[in-house]
Amino acid sequence: MNSPSSEHFNYPTGRRAGENAWLWLVKMITGPLLVLILTLHLIVNHYMGSAHSGLMTYNDIVAYFRNPLIPLIEIIFVATVVTHSLLGVRGIILDMNPSQKVLTWVNAVLLLIGCSAVGYGIWLALVIASKST
Repeated sequence: MNSPSSEHFNYPTGRRAGENAWLWLVKMITGPLLVLILTLHLIVNHYMGSAHSGLMTYNDIVAYFRNPLIPLIEIIFVATVVTHSLLGVRGIILDMNPSQKVLTWVNAVLLLIGCSAVGYGIWLALVIASKST
C-alpha cells in the first residue's frame, strides 16, 4: 500500500486570501487583554459577591455599578470578548479558503453580529449603571 505523497495535495503557502495584518494584530492584543479582564471579572463575581453564596445578587451588581469605572470596564470586557471570538471564527473560516464572494458575506454577517452584541452590552451596562444612581 503506497502512502500518499505531498504532490497529491494542494497545501496553501504564504498568506491566506482575505487575511489582514491589522485584524491579526487586534486579535493578538485582545487575547492577553481578555485574560486580564476575565481574571478580574471572575475575582469580583466569585470572591466579592454575596457573603452567603459567593455570587453577586442583582442588588450587589447595581451597587457594584455605582463605581463609574465599572460600566466602562464591563463594556471593554464585552467588546474584547466579541472582537476576539469573532476574529477567531473568521480565521477558522479563512482556513477553509472561501471564495471572495463568500468572504464578503462572512465579513458582513460577523460585523453585524459583533456590532449587535457590543451594542447590547453597552446598552445593558448603561441600564444597570442608571439603576445605581
